[in-house]
Amino acid sequence: MSLRILATGGTFDKHYDELAGKLSFSDSHLPAVIKRARLTVPVELDICMLMDSLDMDDSHRQTILQACQQAPEKALVIIHGTDTMRETAEVLGAANLDKTIVFTGAMIPYEIDHSDAFFNLGFACAAAQLLPAGVHVAMNGRIFPWNDVQKNRTAGVFVNK
Repeated sequence: MSLRILATGGTFDKHYDELAGKLSFSDSHLPAVIKRARLTVPVELDICMLMDSLDMDDSHRQTILQACQQAPEKALVIIHGTDTMRETAEVLGAANLDKTIVFTGAMIPYEIDHSDAFFNLGFACAAAQLLPAGVHVAMNGRIFPWNDVQKNRTAGVFVNK
């Protein structure tokens, strides 16, 4: 089995700009994260886009869908912003691809202390290898089907609808 990781941005891949005092995008952290994780399963990384998911529209979601359709791998992990992860998961879920697609992201950027990014990526990589075909969300140590998940903004976690 091999695994494809698709990066779309989100908090996971944001960098802190000390001079401006804000989070923004530069290069993806994922090449270094994958190396640090010491994954022994063959992994292909695609940087589809690096953007805040609140800025995504239907054309971005179609780009992600096309990347999944074109991927030869049957197991995919999508790094996505948490604010609209559910909306993108719905597009892929409705497409009914014969692949296991697992969305994950982070509440705290990878490069910031106490980030959940590294754990969530490892959890999603394991889930993508074990779950049946379909679209899933793996966050906070839980797995949700694409059509029964929402972000609880108050608690900063994902829960069932």
